[in-house]
Amino acid sequence: MARTTRSTTFRCAECGWSTVKWVGRCGECQAWGSVSEVGAPTTRTAAVVNAGRKPVPIGEVDVTRAAARPTGVAEFDRVLGGGLVAGGVVLVAGEPGIGKSTLLLDVAARAARGGASVLYVSGEESAAQVRARAERIEAMAAELYLASETDLGTVLGQIEGLRPGLVVIDSVQTLASADVDGAAGNVSQVREVASAVISVAKRLGIATVLVGHVTKDGSIAGPRILEHLVDVVVAFEGDRHSRLRLVRAVKNRFGPTDEVGCFDLSDAGIVGLADPSGLFLSSRAGAVPGTCITATLEGRRPLIAEVQALVSPSALPTPRRATHGVDASRVAMITAVLDKRAGAPLLHNDVYISTVGGVTLREPAADLAVAMAMASAILDVPLDPRTVAIGEVGLAGEIRPVQGIERRLAEAGRLSFTTALVPVGVLGTVHVPAGLRVVEVADIRAAVGQLPARPEPVRQRTERVSVPASYRGPGRGYAAPPAPPPRLRAVPDPT
Repeated sequence: MARTTRSTTFRCAECGWSTVKWVGRCGECQAWGSVSEVGAPTTRTAAVVNAGRKPVPIGEVDVTRAAARPTGVAEFDRVLGGGLVAGGVVLVAGEPGIGKSTLLLDVAARAARGGASVLYVSGEESAAQVRARAERIEAMAAELYLASETDLGTVLGQIEGLRPGLVVIDSVQTLASADVDGAAGNVSQVREVASAVISVAKRLGIATVLVGHVTKDGSIAGPRILEHLVDVVVAFEGDRHSRLRLVRAVKNRFGPTDEVGCFDLSDAGIVGLADPSGLFLSSRAGAVPGTCITATLEGRRPLIAEVQALVSPSALPTPRRATHGVDASRVAMITAVLDKRAGAPLLHNDVYISTVGGVTLREPAADLAVAMAMASAILDVPLDPRTVAIGEVGLAGEIRPVQGIERRLAEAGRLSFTTALVPVGVLGTVHVPAGLRVVEVADIRAAVGQLPARPEPVRQRTERVSVPASYRGPGRGYAAPPAPPPRLRAVPDPT
């Protein structure tokens, strides 16, 4: 048998890197002051054991055990690759208050209504608080069991006794093992809790969902090994001031990692959005200068989004470049390309770029829409609101092709758009929806040329208007004000 001895080890609280002596800076993540002393068990080489289970040919392995079962939330199933797998462990991470607990409570209730027993373990809230939320979002079910525990041994005992079909632990950073030194949430505790829960889930074939915290920079809190141990890592994204929530798969052993689920978070709970394109468009009536529509791909799903731009003269030596929902470095590059290649005077103006609905445009396919919005703003001419712009802008001013152009055009045609500005080479290679006119533009100058002509200003002439030299009001004691200088009044020129 293996012999276990006790030795002194120094471990980083940020990433879990360990060393035999104390250092002021972690050798892995380069964090200062994060290395502290812990008592770590050291396990020596174990003796060889004759395993009772022999390897089997790959063709004889039962694949039905890896079949996904739908959760009842279509958008969540889309991200997971069809649903939850028996014995699979899913890690759901996101910022506080973004909707993780609300979504998983709804998933647990739907699974319980489907006939499976569900155990919901809350280490952050009491059972009464969880029930109050369940009543608010209509997530009550007879087979949904609640437990407010923070001790790992107690939770494992409840899982062994109940043998549920689904376990939700909210969150993994709140559980602690009595056999490991340190408070709940440190690297050693998170590693031990995750290993123990995953071992039970694999042995009993229980689908398990773990809720994880994130750090201030958005990464998952705890050791990196936590993401390697679980089968699926799902990230919750969204602006706190917006109702839109995006669920994105970062790692998935059972399905694709390029799928995105869209949800609407409200007081009544969180609801999946099968067609979220309407959230990313403004509800104004009529065309306004400085706006342009684009078709972006979130995973394999095309979404219609709107880019808004405002260009104004700058009173500062260095003009401002403020962005929201768009990469600031790409906006700076597109501004320089417009000024150099298309002659748009942008370098000495303040430029403000924003998206509608809180969507974030990460891919280069939105470059052309950003450029058209800025050109429309500086020229003060509106673009046709039924036009979409798709393409990547290069430093030479060329419009480069992007992937998934056929799916983007299909989404634009479905939403009754009439014109699409695309790179050269699209016509004849993809199917164009009926009613959609595709215009190929080779460079940024040709794209800006698609803007309507700016109307000529109305010519005006001036005439001198005389003002009385003295004035006395209707009441007594009003002194006559000094005579003002002559005013100029604009009148239409009949010529």
